[in-house]
Amino acid sequence: MAVPTNKDELLKAIDLNFDKLIKDLRGVPGSLVDECSLEGHARGTQMSVADLVAYLVGWNELVLKWLDRDAAGEPVDFPETGFKWNELGRLAQKFYRDYEGVPYPQLIERLAEAKARIVALIEARNNDDLYGHPWYEKWTMGRMIQFNTASPYANARGRLRTWLKTKNVSRQS
Repeated sequence: MAVPTNKDELLKAIDLNFDKLIKDLRGVPGSLVDECSLEGHARGTQMSVADLVAYLVGWNELVLKWLDRDAAGEPVDFPETGFKWNELGRLAQKFYRDYEGVPYPQLIERLAEAKARIVALIEARNNDDLYGHPWYEKWTMGRMIQFNTASPYANARGRLRTWLKTKNVSRQS
């Protein structure tokens, strides 16, 4: 799918990639969700499927924080307070820890809720708000949202499907 350049394309990309991912996440056997055998987000680390979902929840909730702070006229600390863009592996580890006690079904529900809130916030904005001017450095708000929702959904799905194949778990298209 091409990089979204307007509100409708952004919403379509988020929904399409999320729907495919959530179907695969719901198909992971419960006995495998906590097994640390997926390549982690930091070089040389391993993670579980639950960690992968925690990572996505963390980023989605971070996007919501950015949008809430922006709407309140407060400065946004990209990517997150205490982290620089070259420390995303460390941020991923934080997300794993933040959600490690949350049962897998609740993690999936929390991801779905965060995605729904992001969609609602996008729908409340016009195309100019999302794509009419830079929001962070050279990037528009729409592009920053896409970088941290639709793209990671697609990436996570690819990782998950490759991993499921190594586990001989049948999956639906």
